[in-house]
Amino acid sequence: MKKQKLSFWEIWNMSFGFLGIQFGFALQGGFMSRIFQTLGADQGDIPMLWIAAPLTGLLVQPIIGYMSDRTWSPRWGRRRPYFLIGAVLSSVALFFVPHSPMLWVAAGFLWILDASINISMEPFRALVADKLDESQRSYGFVMQALIIGIGTWVASNLPWMVSQLGVTNAAEPGVLPMSVKMAFAIGAFVFVASVMYTIFTTTEYPPEDMEEFEKEKAKKNQFIPDILNNIGNMPLTMKKLGVIQFFSWFAFFTMWSMANPALTEHVFKTPAPIAIEYDMAISVQLEAFNIANTAFQESSNLVGSAMGVYGLSSMVFALFLVFYTRKRRINRKLVHMVSLILGGLGFILMYYTSPENLKYCFVLIGFAWGSILSMPYAMLSSSVDPKKMGVIMGIFNMFIVIPQIIAALGGINYVSGLLGEEAINAMTVAGISLILAGLSNLLITNKNAISYQGDE
Repeated sequence: MKKQKLSFWEIWNMSFGFLGIQFGFALQGGFMSRIFQTLGADQGDIPMLWIAAPLTGLLVQPIIGYMSDRTWSPRWGRRRPYFLIGAVLSSVALFFVPHSPMLWVAAGFLWILDASINISMEPFRALVADKLDESQRSYGFVMQALIIGIGTWVASNLPWMVSQLGVTNAAEPGVLPMSVKMAFAIGAFVFVASVMYTIFTTTEYPPEDMEEFEKEKAKKNQFIPDILNNIGNMPLTMKKLGVIQFFSWFAFFTMWSMANPALTEHVFKTPAPIAIEYDMAISVQLEAFNIANTAFQESSNLVGSAMGVYGLSSMVFALFLVFYTRKRRINRKLVHMVSLILGGLGFILMYYTSPENLKYCFVLIGFAWGSILSMPYAMLSSSVDPKKMGVIMGIFNMFIVIPQIIAALGGINYVSGLLGEEAINAMTVAGISLILAGLSNLLITNKNAISYQGDE
């Protein structure tokens, strides 16, 4: 079926739900380690506490992709039911996670939150391929990257923004400050509202051959064989993209899990105080802890704000690509390679930066982030069967979650430990990994994946 060209606003509407999804991811990525540290987690344990995120992605995304490929409702379409379910569950988890009374409760909420975000996110990726003609694919994925950039910047600054309005950053030992609680509550509202906007402003194409679709849907117990068959027959380009994804997502998982402890300690010189080192029964000791804890919480706000800059720069980068790819083709391989290398340099420069200049490191990382959210998916969608786009996108996300699982199970601690004991070494490891991801683009040789000819 020949798909009609969509306007800017039609593509904007179908992508707008990603604003809420990114609010969830940005709050999770920017502040979960802060929550863990506040609840008493040791720095070395933080990556392992994060293992919920990639494990849920590994399990949820192929399942949701497979199910959404086999779903059709004349009223709700194929992908939109999953947007709604994921948005509701994510919003509930976002609201409650900063109220966690103990570390294991926060870790449990991370499982729920990440699984719920994945329920919404995977169908959004497939929707671009469902709705857009081949010539608009890069444009569509870049539009998603633009909206993700907006969401990342705003959500990462929420604790700082609400604290500027007078909401306190101080709290009792083991309790999150009200600035964090309010930020997560706002994120919960934005998540469900933005996804609902996409649901009610976007329609979906029905299956091209409804009779064949119903026959395929009626088959029983085909999930595992179909998944294994698609993995076994994975296109060569998809495998090569998997190498790029491995190093890319190892780097970003390292950032999400370790940036707050690394930067509060190395750049701001305000590490999280360890409660057991203070005698809370002695007023002087309690006051010393409160001073150190407030300084840590305030510098954590500033780290989150600086991290938001990578969303802002990715937004500017994506905006440029949106206008460029509307009428012209791009060399996706070259764009992705250069962007990842610049991001790697941003991580490495963190070792030498000051609090005032930290944001410039994240500017460079934003170029990588904007490219990661668009170029691999644009290259992939040009080299796979469109009838299996949902399950293929779900399987492709294995290349996102597997490196994160490896990182969580000791990869970060082992590799950064080779450089020394300081937490900042994890950022250097992230930089090296992202540069390797950039160089891995040289593996891509499929001409259609590299550059699809759009409108002339």
